Amino acid sequence: MAATGDSGTGADRAGSTARARGSGVTGAEDRLRRLRTRTSAAVRRQPAAAWLTGLAAAALYTVFSVTQWNQLGSPSWDLGIFTQLAKAYAGLGAPIVPIKGEGFNLLGDHFHPLLVLLAPAYALAPSGLTLLIVQDLLFGLSVAVVARAGMRLIGPRSGVAVGIAYALSWGLQSAVAAQFHEIAFAVPLLALSLEAVLMRRVLPAVVWGGLLVFVKEDLGLTVMALGLVLAWRLRTVAGLWLTAWGALWLIVSVRLVLPALNAAGQYDYSDRIDVGAMLGDPAGAVVGLVSGAAKYETLLLLLLAGGLLFLRSPLGLVLVPTLLWRFASNEEWYWGPEWHYSAVLMPVLFLALVDGVRLLRGSPRGWIRTTALVGVPAAAVACLLLLPAQKFAVLADPATYRPSERWDAAHRMMELIPAGSTVESGVVLMAYLAPETRVYWLGNTNPAPDYLIVDADDWSWGAVRPGDAEAHAEQHYPGSDYTLVFSEAGYQLVRLER
Repeated sequence: MAATGDSGTGADRAGSTARARGSGVTGAEDRLRRLRTRTSAAVRRQPAAAWLTGLAAAALYTVFSVTQWNQLGSPSWDLGIFTQLAKAYAGLGAPIVPIKGEGFNLLGDHFHPLLVLLAPAYALAPSGLTLLIVQDLLFGLSVAVVARAGMRLIGPRSGVAVGIAYALSWGLQSAVAAQFHEIAFAVPLLALSLEAVLMRRVLPAVVWGGLLVFVKEDLGLTVMALGLVLAWRLRTVAGLWLTAWGALWLIVSVRLVLPALNAAGQYDYSDRIDVGAMLGDPAGAVVGLVSGAAKYETLLLLLLAGGLLFLRSPLGLVLVPTLLWRFASNEEWYWGPEWHYSAVLMPVLFLALVDGVRLLRGSPRGWIRTTALVGVPAAAVACLLLLPAQKFAVLADPATYRPSERWDAAHRMMELIPAGSTVESGVVLMAYLAPETRVYWLGNTNPAPDYLIVDADDWSWGAVRPGDAEAHAEQHYPGSDYTLVFSEAGYQLVRLER
């Protein structure tokens, strides 16, 4: 029977080739037709509900980002920094970011060469808002991947429920609200790699996971853990190679690349974890790792959001490196659930939940199979209960959809600044100024700028804000002469007279 089948297949192929030649179809055209057929079949196999869930999530994230943008919301200076990076890459240049300092190469700050992928989108629509939408779409892609894995492994309804709970998870909400960061690329890459592990597809797991080292240097630790899980789960040496790859790039980026491109010749974040003190007092280090209300809050939210059953899956081990370096740090803002630091935990958490439910369903013990029934509902209920306290709660307030009362004044002021000028500003307007001008942050030592903005509502000034922008500029840059050209709605714009 096997021989007959093989022979028939060969005959069919020969006949197909003969018919193609007879009809004048070239070999290239035939291959293209087969590729289209396979692609069409692959598309038809995709669960539509998963992609609709991802699309809906991306739309929700975009609504939040647009309202935040229109309200002049700037929680940190990072959007301005990454806007300058995208502008530099779109101009085919090195990622020089004047906001961080004159001539500052951002690849000497963090190792994120994969951000070069921002260039085409920014070139098409040069705006800080473009970066926010790119991140929203990448997060939406990860939602589709998580929902797809859930639908295929634990059923359509449960899979979509996991996708929705993941889309509304506190880690992703905080990351969207914190605006663009490099982890925008890490989230879908992690989802794709872990999905491939669950589907027992070694090559995609290694490829998607291997790219993480080019998103940020600390993700080398995550890649190492991912490789070990892959080696154990699928019994493949490829996982060990992936672990070695993660370790290699962690060392190369931190010890070689970042110091080489850093103006001070160092890795700027090496002091965030006192390794020497931890080795000198291991017991104290362990106590420090598990001490702190913010750490407890993060762990509790992980347990709630993951419906507890994620603990059954070995995929949960991929959470450990990120939690360890955050909790070991002496910087308290790493510990809690705020900002964007927990976004990379979310795809791991929810895919581990999917895996945990699937594994428990296969148990020979009836009470354990019964436990599997509560995992997804528990995660969904936790998601709903947490919503009112999360970032997206503001979307229920009609005032959220109204632009800032200072929007018109801010843009009329910025229109007075010629393209290509240098501008010193606080954080709030940096991302809005960056596409057309060369922006400096007021907290650095900068060359005398062509224009200087004093924003009475910008938190960059701290408790004391200059009342007279002319006097401030001339005092800050001795020997200069600045003239006030705009004063309205708390904004003052002064111009350097040459």
